[in-house]
Amino acid sequence: MDHAGGGRPSGRPAPAVALPLFPVDVPGLLERLRLTAVATGTAALAVPAWILLILAIMAVPLSVIGIGLWIALIVVHGTATLVNVLRTIAEGLLDTDLPDHPVDGPRRSPLRLIATWVRDPRRWRELALVGFAATGGLALSLLPAGLLLSLPVHGTMLLVDGGSVWPVLTVLAVPMTALWWAGTPWLVRARALADAAILGHSQTRRLAERVVEVEKTRAELIDHSAAEVRRIERDLHDGAQARIAAVGMNVGLAERLMRTDPAAAAELLREAREGTVSALEDLRSVVRGIHPPALADSGLTGAVEALAVALPAPVTVTLRLPERLPAPVESALYFAVAECLANAVKHAAATRMWVTGVAEPGRVRLVVGDDGRGGADPRGSGLAGIARRLAAFDGTVAVESPAGGPTTVSLEVPWQS
Repeated sequence: MDHAGGGRPSGRPAPAVALPLFPVDVPGLLERLRLTAVATGTAALAVPAWILLILAIMAVPLSVIGIGLWIALIVVHGTATLVNVLRTIAEGLLDTDLPDHPVDGPRRSPLRLIATWVRDPRRWRELALVGFAATGGLALSLLPAGLLLSLPVHGTMLLVDGGSVWPVLTVLAVPMTALWWAGTPWLVRARALADAAILGHSQTRRLAERVVEVEKTRAELIDHSAAEVRRIERDLHDGAQARIAAVGMNVGLAERLMRTDPAAAAELLREAREGTVSALEDLRSVVRGIHPPALADSGLTGAVEALAVALPAPVTVTLRLPERLPAPVESALYFAVAECLANAVKHAAATRMWVTGVAEPGRVRLVVGDDGRGGADPRGSGLAGIARRLAAFDGTVAVESPAGGPTTVSLEVPWQS
């Protein structure tokens, strides 16, 4: 029999009601656990930091008997290794590049290396970073793990003494958890910022370095543009201009000989016609040196494919690029690829070459390779010119060319679709 009002049948169990779960930010939790692990690992670096500091102190009095010099050498290389680890961690956390000054050990005697190290202010910054890693940095890095470990410690005490202590522990657990959740990202970033500041990295310094780099690039581009203008003027003067002048002289002579010696006039006109063809070829060559027609018509992919066809060695072209890139970027990459392929044919005696490229998020990356003899010098005029050309677009050039080959040149230019 049902209850009045159409209720559920009597004697039948009530349906289970799903209770809402406490919301948990799983990605946020995992990120804080990761940062806590990073901080704990960074704190562990305080052990070698203390060892290096103690050795540095011992090296001073022991230097009078010679042992201190060898201890100082250990400090030099140990400090460089530890600083590289701390720099890598800070770069990953801050997503930026920090100053890197490798120790040039193999080319110097131990005594000269130590003397150079002592006179270099950057090395004292690195030693200060080691001291910070052993003291203040250790405290900052231990705090996230300490806040997290306080939770099981509270639980253990609660099980051991469930009397008057547990209310206090229960009250403390909430703010400790909140401190760990809110403070861990801040503490880890604060440690990374402190390490970066000790190494001499700051926004003002980075902007100043950027201004210097831009001024240097601008001066190089002005010099390069002036050289290109002189080259074009020379090509026009020695090529098309000279041929056109010769055509005009032949036509003038033909006009004079038209009545008296028609055969000679016809020969002069034939030479004039050939001269105009040659002058036209010279003009086309100059235009191709400024902006290749294939680049304007078919984009970077088509222009590189056309360039590869004209080379004596086989070239494999695999480009996955947008249909068109900005014209200045296309031009810079095209001439960079052309220079790399010309170097491979001229200097490397390559029998096979390849060009690969892809448009990645935020950049265009091309790789030009060959199976030649290797040993390419990045400071050579050709590769240095490529670097100057791409530097105008904040581009970079990376060369790998061991003796015996193969050689690969990586070209990267920032680009937003």
